[in-house]
Amino acid sequence: MKKYDVTALGELLIDFTENGLSSQGNILMEANPGGAPCNVLAMLSKLGKKTAFIGKVGDDYLGHHLASVAKNAGIEVGNLLFDKEVHTTLAFVHTFEDGDRDFSFYRNPGADMMLKESEINEEDIAASKIFHFGTLSMTNDQVKKATQKAVKIARENKCLISFDPNLRPPLWHNLDDAKVAFDYGMKNCDILKISDNELLWFTGEKDFDNGISILKKKYNIPLILLSKGKEGSSAYYKDLKSDAPAFLDVPTIETTGAGDTFFACIINYILEHGLTDLNQTQLLEMLNFANAAAAIITTRKGALKVMPEKNEIEALLSKK
Repeated sequence: MKKYDVTALGELLIDFTENGLSSQGNILMEANPGGAPCNVLAMLSKLGKKTAFIGKVGDDYLGHHLASVAKNAGIEVGNLLFDKEVHTTLAFVHTFEDGDRDFSFYRNPGADMMLKESEINEEDIAASKIFHFGTLSMTNDQVKKATQKAVKIARENKCLISFDPNLRPPLWHNLDDAKVAFDYGMKNCDILKISDNELLWFTGEKDFDNGISILKKKYNIPLILLSKGKEGSSAYYKDLKSDAPAFLDVPTIETTGAGDTFFACIINYILEHGLTDLNQTQLLEMLNFANAAAAIITTRKGALKVMPEKNEIEALLSKK
């Protein structure tokens, strides 16, 4: 028996999200806790899973606030470290009318980049059923080495590995380095979530099936999830493919955290059903639940603190 269902490594930061105007006409910003890996863990915790986080924040007000929020979300934060010299990473989120968004990062450097190889706790990774990571923890050499050490430990201890590239072009000095990070993650994962625009960027294929076929042939990933925004999602497993539409009849205000919520639900399904013998019906069931959860999070500002409850997801599914 392993101690944790999922341990994730990566960024925990503040998403400053637009929230109206002041009496003077100035933009009001709400400090929403975020960071893709911790968003995933927060949703998994809502679904009753035991989660743990590895990362670094600043030894400042916002860093300690984030630690408290993550802990209150049910995430084990014993491996969340505080950097005394570099401040907590910040992202400013501009939301468009359709709910999509653009990010401006204050991370040159940010505390999440300061995690060292020597600070990785081997015991807690080994005690996890699934290890989860993305590419933001590979944007500079120090945290990249820490990430690769963690992946190596996970592999050696037969953890399943889930990978969400989560491409953020402004954080890379060179997008060729981002492609190297994508390649590394795909070589080492059992479960991949990739968005339609990331797939196009990485493979050059406009046809999604052809793009996924390239990934399957090169990397032999057991389960690949393709997220397509308003077009829904697809699952590719062995020789099976399943498609599920998005839940569009919800009052979307912003899409921050939708992909993380979706992927957390996929990981939860694998924890409960395994990865060795899924069928078409299960793939569709898995996608519909994940799509419903993702739809709900788009009706709320932020992500980590406002993940949907299981009964909310089931209620939306019942209306399908």
